[in-house]
Amino acid sequence: MYIIMDILQKKERVIIVKDKILTLLEADSRLTASKIAVMLGMEEGVVAAAIREMEDENIILGYKTLVNWEKAGREMTVANIELKLTPQRGGGFDTVAERIYKFPQVKSVTLMSGSYDLLVTVEGKNLKEVAMFVSERLAPMESVVSTATHFELKTYKKDGVIFDEDEEDNREVISI
Repeated sequence: MYIIMDILQKKERVIIVKDKILTLLEADSRLTASKIAVMLGMEEGVVAAAIREMEDENIILGYKTLVNWEKAGREMTVANIELKLTPQRGGGFDTVAERIYKFPQVKSVTLMSGSYDLLVTVEGKNLKEVAMFVSERLAPMESVVSTATHFELKTYKKDGVIFDEDEEDNREVISI
């Protein structure tokens, strides 16, 4: 009985450690195993092995840099498209979602609850390019019942990061 309790306690500790590592990496993917080990009071080899294991198990799917493309000077249009679908026999929404996420313009596809089925995020050089993608690629699909496209005008916060935090409000106060 003590052996089983010991094994369960060790598994629980491993889960807690992995959760802490994931939380740190999600906040800053530039952290090295060495830095994480110092932060958690652990050995670097243990942290590195845990990260490798989570990568192998597809818990960690990749590392990404969040870029403010507007400040970098790249013109880009982002749209969120609501799709109402007729699920396909034998594949449901998954089959349709797979067809959609294979397009290079598509940055994310999410199954939703509520008044529409899929939320598709698309990037293009300009409004016309995104509109053409929706009208020529998404809307004609046999499972698509309707689309509603919402263009992003300005990003204030993304993935927990506030954009343009330094900008001052230069408007004058007018009182009557």
